[in-house]
Amino acid sequence: MSTMGVTDPRERLRAAGLRVTRPRLAVLDLLAAHPHADTDALATQAREVLGAVSTQAVYDVLRALTDAGLVRRFEPAGSPARYELRVGDNHHHVVCRSCGAIADVDCAVGQQPCLDASQAHGFAIEEAEVTYWGLCPTCSASTGNTL
Repeated sequence: MSTMGVTDPRERLRAAGLRVTRPRLAVLDLLAAHPHADTDALATQAREVLGAVSTQAVYDVLRALTDAGLVRRFEPAGSPARYELRVGDNHHHVVCRSCGAIADVDCAVGQQPCLDASQAHGFAIEEAEVTYWGLCPTCSASTGNTL
């Protein structure tokens, strides 16, 4: 059963073949409120919601959700892995070099992959991942660096 279009977290877990657990529900809720969060931030927030939960348990939940296709994992250079609920659309990210803020950027043209490699070296390319780097509006304003 596809999880696309299913909004209830419990139903999304069941549709993906996963048991409904409090830690999984908490992580899904936290990612809905805080897209692009890293594991440490999610673990801290999960403890506020659930009480005692180990960072390892949050890693395990994130791995299960990622493997099931409910969560996307991406890792900007020099940053810990980040997680988000937006999956299956080949979007990209823009990252502030100063404060680390991250925002989604829709694919500029076409469908997966939205970039054509100049040389595929025999690979069957399935996805292109782009990270744009710059300064967010707040950091640009504080440095006087505006467009």
